[in-house]
Amino acid sequence: MENQQFNYDNAIVRNFIWATLIWGAVALVVGLLIALQMSIPFFNLGLEFTAFGRVRPIHTNAIIFAFIGNAMFAGVYYSMQRVLKARMFNDILSRVNFWGWQFIILCAALSLFCGITTGKEYAELEWPIDIMIALIWVTFGWNMIGTILKRRVKHIYVSVWWYLATFIGVAVLHIVNSIEIPVSFIQSYPIYAGAQDAVVQWWYGHNAVAFFLTTPWLGIMYYFLPKASERPVYSYQLSIVHFWALIFIYMWSGPHHLLFQALPDWVQALGVTFSIMLIAPSWGGMVNGLLTLRGAWDKVRDSASLKFMVVALTAYGMATFEGPIMSLKSVNAISHFTDWTIAHTHIAGMGWNAGLIFGMLYWLVPKLFRTKLYSEKLANTHFWIATLGILMFAIPLYWAGITQWLMLREYTADGLLTYPNFIETAARLLPMYHIRILGGALFLTGFLLFLYNMIKTIKMGSLVRSEAAEAPALVNTQKRSAAGETIHRWMERKAVRFSLLVFVALIVGGIVEIIPMLKVESNIPKIATVTPYSPLELAGRDVYISNGCYNCHSQQVRPLRYETDRYGEYSKVGEFVYDHPFQWGSRRSGPDLARAGYIGSSTYKTAIWEYNHFLNPQTMNPKSIMPPYPWLISKDVDLTEIPKKIRVMQMLGVPYPTGYDTKSVADYTLQADKIVAELKLAGVDVKPTSQVIAMIAYLHKLGRDISPAATKTVK
Repeated sequence: MENQQFNYDNAIVRNFIWATLIWGAVALVVGLLIALQMSIPFFNLGLEFTAFGRVRPIHTNAIIFAFIGNAMFAGVYYSMQRVLKARMFNDILSRVNFWGWQFIILCAALSLFCGITTGKEYAELEWPIDIMIALIWVTFGWNMIGTILKRRVKHIYVSVWWYLATFIGVAVLHIVNSIEIPVSFIQSYPIYAGAQDAVVQWWYGHNAVAFFLTTPWLGIMYYFLPKASERPVYSYQLSIVHFWALIFIYMWSGPHHLLFQALPDWVQALGVTFSIMLIAPSWGGMVNGLLTLRGAWDKVRDSASLKFMVVALTAYGMATFEGPIMSLKSVNAISHFTDWTIAHTHIAGMGWNAGLIFGMLYWLVPKLFRTKLYSEKLANTHFWIATLGILMFAIPLYWAGITQWLMLREYTADGLLTYPNFIETAARLLPMYHIRILGGALFLTGFLLFLYNMIKTIKMGSLVRSEAAEAPALVNTQKRSAAGETIHRWMERKAVRFSLLVFVALIVGGIVEIIPMLKVESNIPKIATVTPYSPLELAGRDVYISNGCYNCHSQQVRPLRYETDRYGEYSKVGEFVYDHPFQWGSRRSGPDLARAGYIGSSTYKTAIWEYNHFLNPQTMNPKSIMPPYPWLISKDVDLTEIPKKIRVMQMLGVPYPTGYDTKSVADYTLQADKIVAELKLAGVDVKPTSQVIAMIAYLHKLGRDISPAATKTVK
């Protein structure tokens, strides 16, 4: 049979490589900025747009979707064409994928700077951008599946299994978690509330790590590691077990982010059980990768590309062992809400993802531009600087996490908390944060060396936009081969059937955990004294979310003695039935706010205290690392939006009286005037429409419905 002539599209790979380099530099600079802000509040610059609460989600989104996302597309577009022996299905779809993704990143950065956010971690982008993401992701999937269908090889190589799982998994996660009702072009409320929203969000959040930061990179590892080392994959059988076990188990593990929290025990138990099970398939992938290098260790010694891949696999093994261990309740009580979790995520991000990106590009860029790497010595220097940077970044944060936990749970001989004020524990972490800055600066320095090396390499070479290739046409048999073809090899020839099986494996966990939670009456007992937010409190909640306060404060008191002694009664699942979205938080740089409205308790702060606290936090506590928020005083709430918000809340089932939207502004003003009068007695004159008034009202609402003074009648 004569070979067919065709061309690989290298231009699309080049485009994504350039985007990776540019956005990677931006993401790391922003990351260094927020590290500085955590140690030295001055670096918030006193501006609304550069405050930590606004900048932190820009960093996380830029790292995940801009830097890692563009590198993922580069690796997928390059490797998929070659293992399938086919040009991408459609060049126009490829270009739409590229430019659409860059437009989404730009919109995301601008909207987050402006405080346009849903307040859901890793899913902060508002509904118009969510729709764009869905459309561009479908474009990517359409292009990929079309390429698979026109391939010139019988069997789909292991990398493509992971790419298919990535497309299907991210599509399901994004769509389910992004169902929301718009209030305006820049705001929406999710259809889920409280515990429901928490389960859906961390089903998404945990599996965004799985299906955006893990599965595509395992596919990339299975292609680029054998190519760079010139060794075959160690075990095809192990890759099969690794693939199916991991994509099935991962989807069950999200609730381990919500242990000891206001969630039914059965959901927490499922999350822990499947998280522990994840160790086996994850380590199967790491072992398969490392053993692929058998007989190639001399190459590793000389090649920066292979060194980075080894570090990536090692970091993957560390993170996928540590994650399940952190899901054990005894360990989670220590790690959750502390910097331990931040260290864990950066081992994965800086070691696994960035390490594999560096390793891939040090091999790919010279190959793509038909030249040698500009400087192998510079690449090896980058390797050692980056590795040292990772260690100097992560180790102090592990230290900080354990230190803070020990301080928070320490009691005196009289049975009282040794450190009742949360700020005392936060201030003790500053030396660790300073070392973290040095680690981040080292990692950024290494990236700049990498960027220079890549630019010089690209300039030395020349790109063949359409690379000539040839392969025989595919003649696919419809039945299993008489030569003893295994069931899995037969499945690899059936792309549509293979994709359907992947879809089934992915959705089972979500169905089992999420659907029962939607039955509010059986899983979320209501508390009679818990009432909906007033219009003023609802507006204050939106201001709280817009300014990213959830990045530093939690609203969840766990049933642990040192938490209830410090904050008050532990949180109940019925408290949050009107919270769209939930605000339980994932770490504490500041104290928990779940009981901020308890009058007469240690957590309650008067209106004038809150006002001064927003204006200059250090005057209230010199040890505070919180930035000032003076714009809350000068900026007004748009009262024309209040009736719309009430109507959307009614659509979501919040029991406001019929026609209440027409009275909502009057009620807003009535409650605001009371706070204005209280502040006036303290010598402060503020407009009732000021955002600070709404924020104070919201904070005074938190926990008050189930305070000791309230009647806690449970239905």
